[in-house]
Amino acid sequence: MQPLNNKLNQPGKVGLALGSGSTRGWSHIGVIRALAEAGVTVDYIAGTSIGALVAAVYASGMIDSLEDAVYQFSRKHVFSFRDLILPKSGLIDGVRIANFIQQYVLDEPIEKLPVPLAVIATDLYTGEEVILKEGNIIEAVRASISLPGIFKPVRKDNYLLVDGGLVNPVPVRTVREMGADFVIAVDLNCDIVQRRKPEVLPMVDHSKDLQKAEQEERTIAGNKATSLLNGKFHEINMAATGKLRQLIARNPQPNIIEVMMTSIKIMESQITAVNLRTDPPDVLIQPKLGHINLMEFQRAEESILEGYRVARSQLAGRQVMSRK
Repeated sequence: MQPLNNKLNQPGKVGLALGSGSTRGWSHIGVIRALAEAGVTVDYIAGTSIGALVAAVYASGMIDSLEDAVYQFSRKHVFSFRDLILPKSGLIDGVRIANFIQQYVLDEPIEKLPVPLAVIATDLYTGEEVILKEGNIIEAVRASISLPGIFKPVRKDNYLLVDGGLVNPVPVRTVREMGADFVIAVDLNCDIVQRRKPEVLPMVDHSKDLQKAEQEERTIAGNKATSLLNGKFHEINMAATGKLRQLIARNPQPNIIEVMMTSIKIMESQITAVNLRTDPPDVLIQPKLGHINLMEFQRAEESILEGYRVARSQLAGRQVMSRK
């Protein structure tokens, strides 16, 4: 594709605010690619949750390496990040994710990165926003992505830090306070409430199906010995399994992690809507990603392309300020 024809001749500094959104956060990479093609230089960057991860990588100058890595993600790869622990303050310890992040950020404190960075977290003790602009970059990102109940919180100084999306899902105000004259913001949860629901099946009286299934179970149990003698146990087992799958398919339910994460994201979408009305950015980019589940990190290509598409559309014909 041809670069956008933006004339970047206005004075000022550009701030980029990358919002929370779990797996949808890979779309930030597509937005950054579109900004680069448009000739936009980001002077300040702030991120919340997955936005903090991408912002930290961008500030380290390694966004291309991260993009190459996430394109290779599979379900098996994503599952390897889940270092489960005995439920105490979270289900996942986060050490494996921290090790992954470490590969794509500089071994420098935040204040020494090439691009000024701010990472948003929430203090679980007070409920207040904590803006991390100094110190260990891995620790900061690890704190910002810590969804309550899913990831173990991060202890830092007198804080107990969790996901920054609880207080500031899209950190527009933060980049303004850092010194940005022109703010570009990316909101990943704009359509989370209107996300595509599972296909609605016709209303059916399942009582007869249940009675039939129970009768089949009794028949299977009664004939089990005979079936074993006839060498047909495997066939019966497969038939019973098939019936069970059919019953489950009639009433699909999200698992507990999906329920918790989606509930948090719905709350964050409401907070975002209020914040964007009171402190609107100069350019708002809202990729449509509500159909992607919150743990489908392997769908990176789809997310990146959607972020790129929407960013190009929003930037076309605009005069984005950049100080050079």
